[in-house]
Amino acid sequence: MEVVEEVVIVGGGIAGLTTALGLHRLGVRSLVLESSDSLRTTGFAFMTWTNAWKALDALGIGDSLRQQHQQLQGEGHEVRCVKRKELLETLEKELPSGTIRFSSKVVSIESSGHQTLVHLADDTTLRTKVLIGCDGVNSVVAKWLGFKKPAFSGRSAFRGYADFKGSHGFGPKFLQYFGEGVKYGFLPCDDHTVYWFFTYTPSPQDKDMEEEPVKRKQYALSKLGKASTDQTKAVLETTELNGIVCSPLRFRRPWELLGGNRSKGNVCIAGDALHPMTPDLGQGGCSAIEDGVVLARCLGEALKKKPSGETKEKIEENESTMIKRGLKKYAKERKWRGFGLISTAYMIGFIQQSDRKVINFFRDKMLGGFLAGLLMKRAAFDCGKLTSS
Repeated sequence: MEVVEEVVIVGGGIAGLTTALGLHRLGVRSLVLESSDSLRTTGFAFMTWTNAWKALDALGIGDSLRQQHQQLQGEGHEVRCVKRKELLETLEKELPSGTIRFSSKVVSIESSGHQTLVHLADDTTLRTKVLIGCDGVNSVVAKWLGFKKPAFSGRSAFRGYADFKGSHGFGPKFLQYFGEGVKYGFLPCDDHTVYWFFTYTPSPQDKDMEEEPVKRKQYALSKLGKASTDQTKAVLETTELNGIVCSPLRFRRPWELLGGNRSKGNVCIAGDALHPMTPDLGQGGCSAIEDGVVLARCLGEALKKKPSGETKEKIEENESTMIKRGLKKYAKERKWRGFGLISTAYMIGFIQQSDRKVINFFRDKMLGGFLAGLLMKRAAFDCGKLTSS
């Protein structure tokens, strides 16, 4: 069965739903393909900096999310720890019914004239004017564009959250500890929920631990080190076993973003499909939201223009040219932003988590202010509004 769609977005995560909402605000309908049978909330929460709030305001959902998440103090920016589930549900509620097609796994992609064919596991074929890959680190669309598989950083991460029956007592502050080969962070989302992360360098012996929830929790507790206080131990002890995930940290080698395959014809990628990065900047989710706004703006400008032409074939050709121009504009606008975020995140993670004495000395004595400045600089970014006018 073949179905015709104007815009198809692969992946119903942050980048995919943000792009869909941006297009919807501009009067452009899209279809989002999500391989899961419901919204994916893996990762639980993420740090949301000023740049992301500007993008969320451009989409018209910033204020509703602010009401659900407390602002963290002492960061010099508007920073909140946003629950992924609440963000995705907010995005979904703003979209027209039927925008997200669940249980829709892409198995292959092929070009067909000025359009692209997307073949699904259920034997459905979608013919679309525009294909956008927001399908994460293992993106099918990125692979079709010619991108290599993201590289392993040599580090892994636990992510978890703790729901307290009463107040967790943390206050609106971000607590972070690093050094001796590990890095911990604790971020309150509201008065009752704390999101936490733990990054480390795995050994071959850690494989069994990473696959067993009980051992994961025990390992995280045993590595608290300098981060060990009654509060931090209470967070890990309160975390349910199904509230901890473990994953390798992968990143796109930044120079790959400088190539010409960020978009090809009427196909492009966004979010982790384009610029997966280590979490050390707290900008992975933020940059995905930025992508959605910029992509919707560039593509919306192209699709809202009425193509000229004396014949149907000429009209289709001219429309395709405008779409390609819009996607190239998006790719060019996001190229150096992605390059800078990936590079900075990798460098900060390497320095902060290092267990080498020389690096630790310079980090603790000289580099603290420099690293903090990099964090602030990357967060002081405005991707702009949904319309360029």
